[in-house]
Formats: sequence, structure tokens, C-alpha cells
Amino acid sequence: MNVKQSTAGWLVAIALCGATVAVGAQQPSPSPDPADPSKVASDPAVDAAPEATPDPAVDATPPAADTAPPPAAPAATTDPVAALRSELMPNAATQALILDIAESDSRAIAVGERGQILVSESRSDWRQVADVPTRATLTAVAAGGKTAWAVGHDGVILHSADGGLAWTVQRIDVQRPPADDEEFDPRQGVPLLDVLMLDAQRAIAVGAYSLMLRTDDGGATWRRVDVTGAVADAAPDAADADADADTDTDTDTDEGDAYDEESWTISSDELVLDEESDPHFNGIVRTGSGALFIVAERGAAFRSRDDGATWERLQLPYPGSMFGAIAYEGDHLIAFGMRGNAFETRDLGDTWNTLDTGTDLSLMGGAPLPGGGVVLVGANGIVVHRASADAAPATQVYSTEASGTPVLASVLPRGGADLIVSGEKGLGTTRLTQQ
Repeated sequence: MNVKQSTAGWLVAIALCGATVAVGAQQPSPSPDPADPSKVASDPAVDAAPEATPDPAVDATPPAADTAPPPAAPAATTDPVAALRSELMPNAATQALILDIAESDSRAIAVGERGQILVSESRSDWRQVADVPTRATLTAVAAGGKTAWAVGHDGVILHSADGGLAWTVQRIDVQRPPADDEEFDPRQGVPLLDVLMLDAQRAIAVGAYSLMLRTDDGGATWRRVDVTGAVADAAPDAADADADADTDTDTDTDEGDAYDEESWTISSDELVLDEESDPHFNGIVRTGSGALFIVAERGAAFRSRDDGATWERLQLPYPGSMFGAIAYEGDHLIAFGMRGNAFETRDLGDTWNTLDTGTDLSLMGGAPLPGGGVVLVGANGIVVHRASADAAPATQVYSTEASGTPVLASVLPRGGADLIVSGEKGLGTTRLTQQ
């Protein structure tokens, strides 16, 4: 879907996911921090895990019409990490970390940890795709017609031409240590956090360190797009470092350490974070007008009115990370993220109104409802629902006897009051209590 977000590791993974959805346009799904806004690259413990032995119980025998075709041959590679296949997991639908859900014409598709992809024609009985050519955590999926793209850690991009039954690798960028400092590229090996499907031939993937990739040929080639115009140098300037050393008030002497106690005082101005030159892109959507909009960390946002040819940077009213966005008709959209913050604009970000979500829990995923309605999900099973553009938001909590109140990463409306939700405890269903 288009929107979009561990005990530490998996919570960060949830935070990294993006989920964004647009009404009236083919929309895929947003990104990081239930507990901490920092982003993470792929988890070696996950991506390098040993190949699991397939379990016949994992893929329940589906109707003949649902039988997946033989798995595609693995992409040619000499890299042992890139060559890993997804891990088959019994009861993945109720136990695995599932970060995003989307719908193709014939089935729903869910993606998550260890390259796991699940599909369902009924939207209730899920089965795991037996062979997926990656073990990287998948953070987002977008689908329309028979085409689908999924993205995730190690910069992986997967493509399906049959509605999610068979997948091929179009890109993977496993992180490698640089030969020297001059060769260091902060974008190499970083996770992709969201993917927006424009049509069967065109898609945009976004991720950490302002990474944007675009294809206009169905994924045969992916090219980088420079949105921010510059990448900050991670190393401090040598001249500044020397100047700091000369003015340091801490000195070592034979008589003991002497220091200026005032140097330990931090002013409120010093606590203000500088603007990131390359903020992590957590989610991307296309509005009904055709404009593109990206939500990022530290309240940063980017918009394009010319199909991505040029971009303009904006600042949201809140300085924290936004994890996803939901697009409607015209230039109407809602951005949501840390600590229950959500903002609404009807002019593509020129002006914003605060959406009172009634919670301070981080919101990880969301979906549009008819008439300007919205449903948002996040930490501790929180579900925020607004029935229409004029209605007041209401909150409820998703919980089950088996999983308690899990962190939720994505939501897919089924019509009426029924919802499919996903998160740290797999997939589940719930019903809105207020209409």
C-alpha cells in the first residue's frame, strides 16, 4: 500500500516502513521510530540467517486456481547474502513481522521480515509464497492490476507480473565496507522504505539518506533521482575541529583536572537540531491532482508538481518524523507520524491544520476512507478513525488474546467497518466501533 513503520530491532523495522494510499490513483504504501527516530540498515542477523528447511505446513493446499507457478530461477549472483531465499515460516500470517499490505486485482499481498510474502484471494485465509528471491526484510509493497513491486532492506526491489504469486529481483545493493573513506557512500546498502506505483511501467522507491530510485520501463532499469540537491559530509571539517581544540576549557595539569563548569550547561537553542541535508524518506504518495509528496524525518517534506522533474522542500508544523501520508482528490493529503502527530493540507502543503488524533502513540500506517475519512494505526494496537472529512476522530485499541496489543504497521480497509491490520504479530482483522 501507499502509506508508511522492536523490542528494538523489529520496532525500528516497523518504523522504517512506509504506507501511503491515494484515492482515485494506483497507490502503493510509509517509516522510522516507534521508540527512536533513528533508521537502520539491513540486519545481518536476519539477512544472513541460514536457509530454512521448507515446511509443508506453511503453504496450505490452496484451490487449484490459486496454485502459484513454479518459482523463477534465482537472479545470477556470486554474493552469498544476495543469493539467500526467503524463509518459510509456519503460521507466518499470525507470527511474523508483517510491515505492509496492498491489493492487486485478484488478491491481497502482504510483506515482512526475512523476505516473507503472503497472499490471499479471500482477504482472510493467507498463505506464504513458497519461493521469494531474497531474505531481506521487506518494508513496503505496491500493486495494481497484475503488477506489483516490493522493496526493503539491502535496497532490494522485487517485481511480480502475476499479481504477487511469483517474484524476481530487479535490484539489490548489499552493503560492503568501502576500500577507503573517499569511496564511502551513505546510500550504499541502505533500506528502501516505501514504493509508489504510478502505472505498470513506472514506479518510484524511496528510502534512507534521501535515496530515490525511479523506473519508467517496468523495472528493467532503475535510476537515482537527486531530490535534495546535496549530501552532507558526515566527517567534521578539519579546520573547525582544530578551532574547537584550541578553545577547549578542559586541561590536564600536574595539579589535577581543571574545567569550566559553565561548559556543561546546554541552552535550549543548542538542543535544536539542524536541518538534515539528506533526511530519510519515509513515505511517498501521489495526490488526485497528480502531484507527488514525500514525508521524511525531522518534519521535512518534499513536493513535485511536474511528475518528479523538480522538487521543493517544505517544513511541517511538527519537527519530528512523519512516517506516512494518505492522498485524496486534488491536493488534499494527511501526513502522520511520531507521538500521534497528524496534519492535513488541501493545498499540497502551503497550509496545514492539526488533526487531533486523541493519542500520543506513534502512528505507523494508514488508509483513506470515502468522503475524506481516514484510519490510522500504530503503537500499542492504537487505531484512529475519522468517518468523514467533517467527523471528529475516534480511537480504539486492537487486541487479541494471543498477541495482546501489538504494534501495527499497516491497515487495509475491506469495506464497511472491517479492516485488515498487520504488524509485529502478523495479520489480523478488526472492526471499527464508531461509524
